[in-house]
Amino acid sequence: MVFTELTDADRKRNQYLDQINHAPYSAIFFTMLIMLLLVTVSISIGAF
Repeated sequence: MVFTELTDADRKRNQYLDQINHAPYSAIFFTMLIMLLLVTVSISIGAF
């Protein structure tokens, strides 16, 4: 593979991707929290 210098278009594209390309950590956390609560409630209901 041959590496070449970055062009201005490449730099702009990289800046754009750096701005928007982030994992939604809060959504992942709340989804896992809700799943944990649902499992806990279902086990508690099943036990009684």
